[in-house]
Amino acid sequence: MIQSIEVKDTVSDQRKKIHPHKFTLWVGLGSIIMMFAAFTSAYIVKRQQPGWTSFDLPVVFWYSSAVILISSVTMQFAVKSFKQREMRRYRQFISITAVCGLLFIGLQLIGFDQIWKSGITFRGAGGGQFLYIIAGLHAVHVLGGVITLLVLFFQAFNSKIRNYNSVPIEVASTYWHFVDALWIYLFIFFLWIH
Repeated sequence: MIQSIEVKDTVSDQRKKIHPHKFTLWVGLGSIIMMFAAFTSAYIVKRQQPGWTSFDLPVVFWYSSAVILISSVTMQFAVKSFKQREMRRYRQFISITAVCGLLFIGLQLIGFDQIWKSGITFRGAGGGQFLYIIAGLHAVHVLGGVITLLVLFFQAFNSKIRNYNSVPIEVASTYWHFVDALWIYLFIFFLWIH
């Protein structure tokens, strides 16, 4: 009887601990938050200098914001479906999320092309450098998320893989929600600060 209680306590203690992959992700996300806080703070300070050019965000950014929010919802449904071992639904939701991620990237490219064509470039005064550095860093993080989504997509349709470990999907989901929230922050920041 005593041995049974000890085993239950050990299992209970292990469930309370955070998985090493999740812990590493949270440390990384903290670093990313600090980096973007530094860049957006520098943007605020630098925009007070003479020669700073204001710009209006293209309408396409509203669409990309809607797409990335939808992708967060479908990602959450994918995680739920995977945990319930509803693989058909999981495949559908991870597919929709991956397509939304690719669509978001396409819409972002269109939006930043419009900003570039309006005269806000990387060269010279006017703040284009900060805009493109901040957007470029976000794009790199989104690209990492989309690559992860595509890996999950291909694994979902690979009949040889039968792994029901939810940790990789939970880590990918947390990261994807993070880059979604980061874009919404940047979108509001650029709407407010321009």
